[in-house]
Amino acid sequence: MGMMVEGVWRDIPRDTKSTGGAFVRPESAFRDWVSDDKSAPYPAESGRYYLYVAKACPWAHRTLIVRALKGLEKAIPVFYVRPEMLENGWELADGGYLYEIYAKANPRYTGRVTVPVLWDRKQERIVNNESSEIIRMLNREFDACAAKKLADLYPSTLRREIDRVNERVYRTVNNGVYRAGFATAQDKYEEAVSELFGTLDWLEKRLAKRRWLCGARFTEADVRLFTTLIRFDAVYYSHFKCNLRRLIDYPKLWRYARRIYALPGVARTVDLAEIKAHYYRSMRNLNPTQIVPKGPVLDFRL
Repeated sequence: MGMMVEGVWRDIPRDTKSTGGAFVRPESAFRDWVSDDKSAPYPAESGRYYLYVAKACPWAHRTLIVRALKGLEKAIPVFYVRPEMLENGWELADGGYLYEIYAKANPRYTGRVTVPVLWDRKQERIVNNESSEIIRMLNREFDACAAKKLADLYPSTLRREIDRVNERVYRTVNNGVYRAGFATAQDKYEEAVSELFGTLDWLEKRLAKRRWLCGARFTEADVRLFTTLIRFDAVYYSHFKCNLRRLIDYPKLWRYARRIYALPGVARTVDLAEIKAHYYRSMRNLNPTQIVPKGPVLDFRL
């Protein structure tokens, strides 16, 4: 695991000493926006933008799900990276490394090299590498290019509630599993795990009265939670020591995750073998042998 410094790739490990053993996720660096306004700097056009993603990465997985649900597979081509992230970072499946894409976009870039990446092939620039913003672009700005008519995943009437749910889920679940797994101090680990399972308990109770997180309507909040849930028992429970309870120990959350998995196009975005290969082979500090466990046996079909 490394980063770029002044446009040059360096195999530098994460530093948690300066944070007292806590994992702190850096902010995404590229935050431009694709718009359905044809006069915008980045107008939505079929075939103009590429997505660079890892099937293993929960942040990139969000974009694959919304792309599938909205019927944007032909409008926005995808380039995959290999599951293992080793001394040169993410390696493109067809050759080369993702850091070369970052260097092309900004020859003096300093920071982590992450997926997803929304790339403008016309200007040869990274438009955005923040998954929460990319899924909102896919949700609304590309409607003219979409093969399917899916209801707005971020409707104005639910935005306040969606934002409130997203904030808690991001902090304690999406990023919470990483705060637990990458902590290098006992108290930081225990704090992260306590908050994680506090929110999972809260979500279980919440889903007793709702079909989806924000009521009767499927929204981006459901997409954002799902990509962590689908990885939970296979990876986070053991590899990141998030082992108070499994997802299958939460009946309502378990059924909820399976319900999302059954939505048209979602199952084909899930690759548990690649997910496990990434986590267990890439993070040598957590798993020096790089042995990938055979279990658990999971069936997300309803």
